[in-house]
Amino acid sequence: MTRERQNSYFVPGFRFSGISGGIKKDGARDLGLIQSDTIANVAGVFTTNRVKAAPVLLDMERIGSGRCRGILVNSGNANACTGERGLENARLLADLVADELGIDRELVLLASTGVIGQPLPMDRIVKKIPKLVQELSPYGISSLAEAIMTTDTRPKIEFETVTVGGRDIRLGGVAKGAGMIRPRMATMLSFIVSDVSIELDALRATTREGAGRTFNRITIDGDTSTNDTLLVLANGRADNFRIKASSPDLAPFQEKLWSVMDRLSKQLIEDAEGATKFVEIHVKGAQTEHDALQVAFSIAHSPLVKTAFFGEDLNWGRILCAAGYSGVTIEPNRLDLFLEGVRIVEDGVGCGKEAETQATEAIKKRSFTVTLDLHLGSEAASVVTSDLSYDYVKINGSYRS
Repeated sequence: MTRERQNSYFVPGFRFSGISGGIKKDGARDLGLIQSDTIANVAGVFTTNRVKAAPVLLDMERIGSGRCRGILVNSGNANACTGERGLENARLLADLVADELGIDRELVLLASTGVIGQPLPMDRIVKKIPKLVQELSPYGISSLAEAIMTTDTRPKIEFETVTVGGRDIRLGGVAKGAGMIRPRMATMLSFIVSDVSIELDALRATTREGAGRTFNRITIDGDTSTNDTLLVLANGRADNFRIKASSPDLAPFQEKLWSVMDRLSKQLIEDAEGATKFVEIHVKGAQTEHDALQVAFSIAHSPLVKTAFFGEDLNWGRILCAAGYSGVTIEPNRLDLFLEGVRIVEDGVGCGKEAETQATEAIKKRSFTVTLDLHLGSEAASVVTSDLSYDYVKINGSYRS
């Protein structure tokens, strides 16, 4: 990596590392660490699944303080459905990292991803903690991004800069997830850091709203993970005038934070397990935004719609069908459907072979947009999804083995 590239992956006051901790069979990186040189404000959003992994339970206990200096992450093992032993292991690892860093134990958060129901290989991980700390570097975010991957085919990293109050502020984020993605909060794992000075209440509010606008509007397979975790840290090293919820400086920072979230979330869909399509489902003309979102998700989750996308088959009846069972009141004879701007259904009836021929060329692209107009109101919402391929079944049919 060139020095210029390294410098673009730098957020003042933060260090990162990623190494092999012996969890994955192939010896790939599977243990990562984020450290803030000073106590950072932290906001978090976690899975809504009632079955929560041990690291999620631990983080939910600690996040109330709004303070953090370290995040330990592992892949290859979710530490979920592991009972009291799993929670004890999570606490022990957090304590070991804190002691190695020389910081308060309550300032370490955790995240895990991988196979559910198996205990962590503690003997192997514990031995690697000193090396993980030794490897910390201001330019180590690429190693961290690799260490959190499971079925991802590539690391996912995004950076932004923004000037607030005459100070240059940097943001950097990573994410992982290629399957078991319908976050309903964030994604499986995502960590975003910034040197901005911002009040905790403002950070929490913009993190929650940003997750709702980005990570909460993607779906690969409709499954909500036991481990979904989004953590946003702000250490104040930029020394800008502290941003409050009522401050005009919040808007430019928020825009860049949400941009990082949006691009990371879309990277997840681009790298979805076995995916060959990146599809935006846009629903407009709804009575409420909630209605539009509900219809969009109903279409995006439909296995029949997703397999039609994979087969490049313009089976538009499946899309109207999915809208019809969404639970939202619709008028079938008002529905207009477009694919990449080509109208293929008008007033609930197909527009004929010529329109379908045009739209079929669009569905052969890697990326396209499906728009459904309900003609019931002025609200709209979009969801980003992927197709469902043979490879998705193969990957998940043998995930543990």
